[in-house]
Amino acid sequence: MAGPPRRPLSLAEVAAGSENERLGVARDSMLRNPRILKAELGKPLRNCYTLPGLDFSYGLYIERTDGGVPEAIGHWNTIKPRTNLTQKMPRDFITMNRGALKAGYTTAREFNLYYKAKDIRCKDDEYSRFRRSPPHVPADRTYGIPVRPSTPLFDLLQHKYKELWMEQQRAVTAALRLEKTKTQKDKVRDTRTTLLRKNPVPPKEESFWHLPHLEKVRPHLSTFPDCDARKKAFSAWKKQFPPQGSHTASSGQNLSQHGALHQPQT
Repeated sequence: MAGPPRRPLSLAEVAAGSENERLGVARDSMLRNPRILKAELGKPLRNCYTLPGLDFSYGLYIERTDGGVPEAIGHWNTIKPRTNLTQKMPRDFITMNRGALKAGYTTAREFNLYYKAKDIRCKDDEYSRFRRSPPHVPADRTYGIPVRPSTPLFDLLQHKYKELWMEQQRAVTAALRLEKTKTQKDKVRDTRTTLLRKNPVPPKEESFWHLPHLEKVRPHLSTFPDCDARKKAFSAWKKQFPPQGSHTASSGQNLSQHGALHQPQT
């Protein structure tokens, strides 16, 4: 059997040298704080809440008022049936008057006696919402689910739907072909002049004539540290002279292409 619940630890239960021993001023509230209380070796954690005594019974107590078996044998506590609170419908005087006339009554006193003997009330459906304000429904409306049409087996056996689809595809292809021919007729064809205007021929770069044995001769001596320094020096040299025609530009171009410092081989 399980023992009693673990109560909060008290100062009297704390042994010397245990985990929860407190030096100095010690209070019971220190042992009821879960953030301060330490777990005891080999024992479950204690509950830090104050619990009632050992004679306390947990749960809900219900006092028995039925009397048990002797009272059940003596009499039965039955529940009385509930009366249905039905709405009292008004009298159906049309039906009662017709019945009184069929019975041979003609005077008002005889009619009142017939009303008391034959109290006929109107039915609920006569005072329903659909009866008072019926919805507007067309006269040729058919109620219910429409009948599914029968499967045309004769058309399936003859592949009629395939032929219809082929005819539709042929008609679509013919329409596309006719539209294509119309667009080709209306379109103006380009001539050589219009094509040259749209896409002009790139101008041909002029190349000056050079001696063939000096085309691929590289300089034997270069006083510049690298190619970029050489280009900067020639561009600074060109800026010193104003443009005086194609002669200066061509001479500068020849100078930049072949280099100014060509030393003959020794």
